[in-house]
Amino acid sequence: MIKYTCIIIEDEPLAMERTKMFVEKTPFLQLLACFENALEGVAFLKANKVEVLFLDINMDEISGIELLETFRIEAQVIITTAYPNYALKGYELNVTDYLLKPFTFERFLQSVNKIQDKKPATLAAAPQFLFIKTENRLEKVNIDDILFIEGMRDYRRIHTTTKKIMTLQNFSEFEQLIPANQICRVHKSYMLAISKIDSVERGRIRIADQLIPISETYRDAFFQRIGG
Repeated sequence: MIKYTCIIIEDEPLAMERTKMFVEKTPFLQLLACFENALEGVAFLKANKVEVLFLDINMDEISGIELLETFRIEAQVIITTAYPNYALKGYELNVTDYLLKPFTFERFLQSVNKIQDKKPATLAAAPQFLFIKTENRLEKVNIDDILFIEGMRDYRRIHTTTKKIMTLQNFSEFEQLIPANQICRVHKSYMLAISKIDSVERGRIRIADQLIPISETYRDAFFQRIGG
């Protein structure tokens, strides 16, 4: 029997347990992981082959709709929510189904049966923006505005065309969140937007008025990326 790998992103414990129980009762579903934190779930999606995503809408840090609009999700998405008013928006994002809580196992089966014999679809284009954790809020940053990201001990400083943002998010998270063709690590303390490079001179990269060093660790990979 073909099994479809799946994960659950849901920050309500009782709803998480209910969806998990239904997944485990369904022979053609294989549960890989459950996440209360949406951004951790996205990082897992990027690192693993996941065919079905059960996604809650109403979450604290970032809503399910914002997640679909922000990230390139290749899994088929089944939305699980207590709010019917998002149904139209969900279908505009090409979700497989929209489960309204509290749903029965019969309704759950009707939903997951729609994924059979259907290839995973790309639900959104490449992400255009990120939500960056800074202080006690999430701040929206357009990916095209990012110049470079600088490591400062426990913090990362994001330099954009309009502002600078401090965050505790690490370089690995940014490598997961930003498409690989747009960002490049060049030093243990720097990653930068390839399209924003003005010049490369004497082992340093000029972006705007900043000279960024290239370390030996990343030198070969960097020059391969830019065709040098």
